[in-house]
Amino acid sequence: MRVDKTVFIYENYIYSERGESKMNDSQKMKWYTLAFMCFSTLWGFGNVLNGFMYFNGIQVIFSWILMFVLYFVPYALMVGELGSAFKNSGGGVSSWIHETTGPKAAYYAGWTYWACHITYIASKGSGGLKALSWMIFQNSETYASFNTKAVQFATLAVLLLFSYVASRGLNPLKKMATIAGSSMFVMSILYIVMMFAAPAINPNGGYLAMDFSFKNLIPTFDWKYFSSLSILVFAVGGCEKISPYVNKVEDPSRGFPKSMIFAAIMVIICAIFGTIAMGMMFDPAVIDANFDSYNANGSYWAFQRLGEYYGMGNVLMIVYAACNCIGQFSTLVISIDAPLRMLLDNEDARQYIPSKLLRKNDAGAYSNGIIMVDILAGAIILAQALVPNADTVLRQLTQLNSVTMPMRYLWVFFAYVMLRKKTDIFHRDYKFVKNNTVAIVFGAWCFVLTAACCLLGMYKAGDMYTTILNIITPVVLTALGLILPAIKKKEAKN
Repeated sequence: MRVDKTVFIYENYIYSERGESKMNDSQKMKWYTLAFMCFSTLWGFGNVLNGFMYFNGIQVIFSWILMFVLYFVPYALMVGELGSAFKNSGGGVSSWIHETTGPKAAYYAGWTYWACHITYIASKGSGGLKALSWMIFQNSETYASFNTKAVQFATLAVLLLFSYVASRGLNPLKKMATIAGSSMFVMSILYIVMMFAAPAINPNGGYLAMDFSFKNLIPTFDWKYFSSLSILVFAVGGCEKISPYVNKVEDPSRGFPKSMIFAAIMVIICAIFGTIAMGMMFDPAVIDANFDSYNANGSYWAFQRLGEYYGMGNVLMIVYAACNCIGQFSTLVISIDAPLRMLLDNEDARQYIPSKLLRKNDAGAYSNGIIMVDILAGAIILAQALVPNADTVLRQLTQLNSVTMPMRYLWVFFAYVMLRKKTDIFHRDYKFVKNNTVAIVFGAWCFVLTAACCLLGMYKAGDMYTTILNIITPVVLTALGLILPAIKKKEAKN
């Protein structure tokens, strides 16, 4: 996942809590400003790599185009309408659900948003250690050779260390996370530009030829294909973070859809050209035969080879690994702190949460909440100590995140359907489509597609351990979200 996403979430949270506007009402941003804002927070190098690996090389181009046309564009435009309808609500999706449905549903939306970050938190330590290994040893073999149990205990230690940092109410790495996230975005664009220029600069680089025939670009629609679609949903989701800015665009009814469509076009171009750049480097057949290794090391190999094409050695790879390492660890702190505050600071959600979780320490942090994060994320980390290979752990975490993280998008589409069912109650300057029935169909379509991709992504043929982990994790997190209101109710009686 892109390291800048949670930073963006956190900054929006601070912005909402302070009740400050980033610009005066008389100032309006240009539509292309919002388009670039959306693009930079949405897209990252990992999206290109994951798409290429999971969808057989350049065949993913077909799937990218379908995903953007049938999912991302309507998703972004629906978010724009929700943001326009609830422009004074600072709680994001939870506020939308509260306004359209009620406080209990708003609690579940907030809980889902927080619970999804548990798997994300579990993956940040592993990703940071992997990046650190590449920085120091500059190869893939060293990290893979480490004992898995030792790696997972080290990952748990990293989680506890940064939990302590978060518990002291400190966030010293926030600015570093922002810088690292921006650097990762720049490097993903730089990779595409440099890779396309490489054959002219170094004609004998040993680039692979690609078959762009229609037959070769159409994927095989088998179980492997459909069970991997959650990877693409995971890649393009999260544009609800731009909802606070819909009314800051000049002429929202025209400017906002224009900015979203332009952002989608930019992402499609990057996805296609990034995929072609990958195809010049990597053979899909080789990736398939060594999938776990490529999943764990593909991005580092990509920048390592790019440096070789330009006679720069490992310089580009080291820079990329450094940005990734800083981003992973600093985002870990933010991910522990920000989503928890977004849930527990919400007055509508607090009435369903036991008082023990609402306790703050002398630094103003939710100490018991952080302990709950450590227990849940730590359980995932320790469960993977049974996996025979450290690289396999990273593959499992990628697949687990692709199953759990998109579940929060379900509430966006639910909120939109409820908004259109009560369309006469809520005024907004911008509407996705005027026809109410068509709007509800779009909302229902995106809801069903998201749910189907998450459910299909749980089963991994030939890997029962990953399948069990993909099923148990969301079930446990959902059950905990259902139990807490019951505990609060019993607490109130006593």
